Amino acid sequence: MERSVRILLVEDEEHLAESISFNLEMEGYDVKIAGTGTQAVKTFKGEKFNLVILDVMLPELDGFGVCEAIRLHNSSVPILFLSAKNTSEDKITGLKRGADDYMTKPFNLEEFLLRVHSLIKRGLSKEEHKELNEKYKFGKNEVNFITFEVIDKDGKKIRLTKKEILLLKLLIERKNEVVSREQILETVWGYDIYPSTRTVDNFILAFRKYFEPDPKNPKYFFSIRGVGYKFVSD
Repeated sequence: MERSVRILLVEDEEHLAESISFNLEMEGYDVKIAGTGTQAVKTFKGEKFNLVILDVMLPELDGFGVCEAIRLHNSSVPILFLSAKNTSEDKITGLKRGADDYMTKPFNLEEFLLRVHSLIKRGLSKEEHKELNEKYKFGKNEVNFITFEVIDKDGKKIRLTKKEILLLKLLIERKNEVVSREQILETVWGYDIYPSTRTVDNFILAFRKYFEPDPKNPKYFFSIRGVGYKFVSD
């Protein structure tokens, strides 16, 4: 395996992280370790990785939140959960948030390395066909998550800001679900800049202006008082 294949290992137990990293490096992978959820998101945004291996129970931001934040920025990098949380609910949550695989601790090393190899191979082939999740249509509207350009209800082309695209993508990926304000603030803004919920309200108002046939009677973007926001579409 070439040294250029890079893995982000997110694990807060130092000795376990070192052990896993050692075994991955013995296979020829280049491994970077992050010990907290927020450090993981920051590291991922700043560098290129071929695989992310995630614990669930992490300081600051849990693995599910990290997974969701990564998916907003990159829809194709493989993500493997490696966690002591072993209930069916945990596994389903991890996969729903965008993970490709889920293994529980303690784990068989040989099986783990085989899964890592398989995910990396799959990820490299995905990069060759990068039409994945680039565009989304609803009503007369179309969103391009790569160029940040949208075609609004009137057929006009508009360029959104990165934060607008990230929020739009989060709501669309959680279609027909209520996304809490806390989840939005953590996932889209992170901990570096923590705006008021009024900022998010203004984004929703802008989305209604762009996309709703009648902004005063929305059919796509809803504010759920005291809870969060919801995108609805057939």
